[in-house]
Amino acid sequence: MTNIANNLARTASEHPDQAAIILDAHRVSYAEMEGAAAKMTTWMRDQGVTAGDRVALMLPNLPAFPVIYYGALRLGAIVVPMNPLFKRREIEFYLQDSQAKLIFAMPGDEVTAAAKATGATHVPVGLEGVGHLLAELEPTSEIAERAGSDTAVILYTSGTTGRPKGAELSHNNLETNQEKTAKNLLHLGPEDMVMGCLPLFHVFGMTCGMNAAFANGSTLTMIPRFDPAKALEVIERDKVTVFEGVPTMYGALLAAAAAAETEPDLSSLRTSVCGGSSLPVEVLRKFEERFGCVILEGYGLSETSPVASFNHPDEVRKPGSVGVPIEGVEMKLSQLDGSDTPEGEIGEICIRGENIMTGYWGREDATADAIDPEGWFHSGDLGTKDEDGYYYVVDRIKDMIVRGGLNVYPREIEEVLYEHPAVAEVAVVGRPHPELGEEIAAYVVLAPDQKATGEEISAYVKDRVAPYKYPRDVHFIDALPKGATGKILKRELKD
Repeated sequence: MTNIANNLARTASEHPDQAAIILDAHRVSYAEMEGAAAKMTTWMRDQGVTAGDRVALMLPNLPAFPVIYYGALRLGAIVVPMNPLFKRREIEFYLQDSQAKLIFAMPGDEVTAAAKATGATHVPVGLEGVGHLLAELEPTSEIAERAGSDTAVILYTSGTTGRPKGAELSHNNLETNQEKTAKNLLHLGPEDMVMGCLPLFHVFGMTCGMNAAFANGSTLTMIPRFDPAKALEVIERDKVTVFEGVPTMYGALLAAAAAAETEPDLSSLRTSVCGGSSLPVEVLRKFEERFGCVILEGYGLSETSPVASFNHPDEVRKPGSVGVPIEGVEMKLSQLDGSDTPEGEIGEICIRGENIMTGYWGREDATADAIDPEGWFHSGDLGTKDEDGYYYVVDRIKDMIVRGGLNVYPREIEEVLYEHPAVAEVAVVGRPHPELGEEIAAYVVLAPDQKATGEEISAYVKDRVAPYKYPRDVHFIDALPKGATGKILKRELKD
């Protein structure tokens, strides 16, 4: 029997005065965090929540988030994290699909209306937190026993190919993944300060940030929403030792540092890790050169809790690679017909192990499509593997461009474009073409004080790749559309 809420209780017992959370001048110790979570368990029980019930949590990175998260888990309830930027239509879908009893969210008409329409109870949570709910309550000391296979969290996928599906992550999924991440990759301990700018409602921030830090007595220093200048300030102020981010965050930090009046001091950083999507090698090189901090890339998805592979800190690191499978996880490359992929060729990345979700909530058909009878989860990502067993993500299957019958992988073209001195950010997508099937289009954000023409950008790429691969369409835009974690939303560019 297990419950990942036990990690917070154990850390509070061993390091009661250690800071669990810092948000600017606000500091919450582990004893205070555990006490508040135990009272939240009492409050939820008084509202009729029982083990197995779903509790929706739609908040930015605030101290109330872990209080509610661990309070629900202590009761044996299932947490449904949600993006606080959602509108009524999206909120209604999540609440209806999960049949959540409660939704903790900032005050607002849209969430109130969505809750009323679905029969859920909206619990307003302002910047002041949930102290007013808990003040007169006694803490619930016992933590519900759960089977390792019991669902702890339902994380909805982004729905790029249809309506979102809820990936059920079990207590065992989350426990083993945070443990392998904290001990083997991040080497976390009570002396560490972890940067909490990844959204906690996203699997990367939840597992590698909050759960890993709380299980090992580290401190999570938060900013409610990522701002690169604020992030640099917090890293310097709190002497952050571990930074976790997605590729666009690293690019944004470089730009913010260049615009700063004084050079930011990031000398406290011991480890920086990157996931969510592929980090352009040129961005990696520039960041490491400027700040003297090595970035370790990894790979995973919501359905894999999330970490599947990583460049391990004590082993050979290969820039551009997402490393090798972590302990307890297997990976392979599969062809569309199910056969294994010959060495050096491109195939779909398939993953098997203790990190794989138990299934999609209420969607046996989708679960069967994603996980084959041998337990392999089919990721939808294309990759290669080198002679040392290191994996490289080429692209999403759905993002691959077929131009005149020839495959073009957007990431390859993006890597070339990032080498152009005028390019700050770029995304390459396919657009319909009446004769070729698809044509290659590049959306470019120029670096400050830089100029370029579409013809110059096209010619730059044309000189460096095969003739069928360079972008004929180049569009200059002020900013690329991004999701909550900073991941570029290519589907919006296609639309």
